[in-house]
Amino acid sequence: MLSLASAILLSIPWEGASCITLFVGLLPLLLISAQYGPSRRETFAMMGWAAFTFVLWNVATVWWVWNATPAGPIAATICSTWWSLLAFMLYHIVSKHGPKALAYVVFVTAWIAGEYLYTQAPALSFPWLVLGNGFADDPWAVQWYEYTGVFGGSLWVLLTNILAFEACLTMRKKAWINATLALVIPLGISILLFYKYDAEGELYRSLDKMTVSVTQPNIPCYEKFDMTAEKQQNNLMELLAEAPDSAEFVLMPETALAELINERQPEYSHIVNRISDYLRAEKPSTMVVSGGETMRLYGKVKGSETARKRGMYYMDIFNSSLGIDSTQKVQLHHKGKLVVGVETIPAWLRKAGDKFAVDLGGTFGQLGVGQTAIPFEHNGKKVAPAICYEGLYGNHMAEFARNGADALFVVSNDGWWGNTLGHRYLFKFCRLRAIELRRDVARSANTGVSGFITMQGEDIERMEWDNRGVLTSDIRLNSKQTFYAQYGDYIGRLSLYIVMLCLLYSIALWAKKKFYLN
Repeated sequence: MLSLASAILLSIPWEGASCITLFVGLLPLLLISAQYGPSRRETFAMMGWAAFTFVLWNVATVWWVWNATPAGPIAATICSTWWSLLAFMLYHIVSKHGPKALAYVVFVTAWIAGEYLYTQAPALSFPWLVLGNGFADDPWAVQWYEYTGVFGGSLWVLLTNILAFEACLTMRKKAWINATLALVIPLGISILLFYKYDAEGELYRSLDKMTVSVTQPNIPCYEKFDMTAEKQQNNLMELLAEAPDSAEFVLMPETALAELINERQPEYSHIVNRISDYLRAEKPSTMVVSGGETMRLYGKVKGSETARKRGMYYMDIFNSSLGIDSTQKVQLHHKGKLVVGVETIPAWLRKAGDKFAVDLGGTFGQLGVGQTAIPFEHNGKKVAPAICYEGLYGNHMAEFARNGADALFVVSNDGWWGNTLGHRYLFKFCRLRAIELRRDVARSANTGVSGFITMQGEDIERMEWDNRGVLTSDIRLNSKQTFYAQYGDYIGRLSLYIVMLCLLYSIALWAKKKFYLN
């Protein structure tokens, strides 16, 4: 029952409910650990209960991936459970053989280091269940993410669980006060910051603004690539016509252009020409930022690790965003964080061929990987042209800000999973990016959720699932670099170093005890 309770408490924030259960989500598991001794048999028993908890947590929160690929939630559950289980069992073992304080430090740093390594993994990364992501529905509570990023949220959750555990063990008044202060003080700081960046406040009003439109074509994902390109492009042009002439940017979703575009000569693309001609005639001050597929030809020499051979020649195919204006000049960004099993596969599987990749009806197999995060520039304004999955990675989005982006754009295609938690949380995670970087966000999805987010993580306007149309809003431009934008995931990096030192120290203590060293 304790193990099941932990799984439920950890899952609730990802089901759209309050984040409050995170602060005691690991408490039942810690109580189980306290009941077991140091023997090998009891250690394996603890491992079984911990694995049971983490598997249930994953199944309850990522089951929706099954709608796109049955292998997806299985792989995500295995990888995510591994990192959580490793951190918890390191804590459990050290707590039975070493000082309590050392065990707690190992627990916190091992957990965050695991989240960090999972985030950095190039071909097996799905950081959905980073504990700090659990506050995506409660951005008011974590306004200090501009200093720490989501790993600061993970640190907060782990510390409050440990202090609550200590309070339950000792039942001392001081322990309960410590646990309460650990919860209340960060909340108080967050509330103060929330009002500092209030959309009606003086600081927010003092920033320059621009008008942006986001489109939502609402084309069923599994029918998208069975439709003719002309029909899809006509749909986009109709939506573009609905955007006001005052809009400086119009966003269209991921892979919306329905045409494979040669990067060396994008001006010869039919849809690029069509959009550019329309802008020249009707909206000369507007740039369209849209998702599309692009190819880079290498000839007979394999030009990159991800290049695939078609006939006699090698090429890379990229999931890209394109900036198209009335001059026919096209700015390009290649997606740098690819979806595992759909857009990228591990190298050892890649050698066996694309048959191992999951086909979602269009962009699939091993795609080329973007290496830079360079903003698009138009009318003197710089914006981040991020694509879908990139919005999950704080440090990756921070690179856009470090390169000068004053606002964040995200184009996405979220319909693969149906009307489930998947598309809703991809939008909500953008709230955390807005806070981390203090940038307004405009997001265009093929179907739900499209809309605008302020730099305090609040929705301005949004268009829900299975709707078609255009939303227009003024968003603010902020060039100031937050602490997090400058230093990225420093908490993850520090945790990795600290846990390595703690484990070396634990091994030294074990050796001293075993061999009776003075």
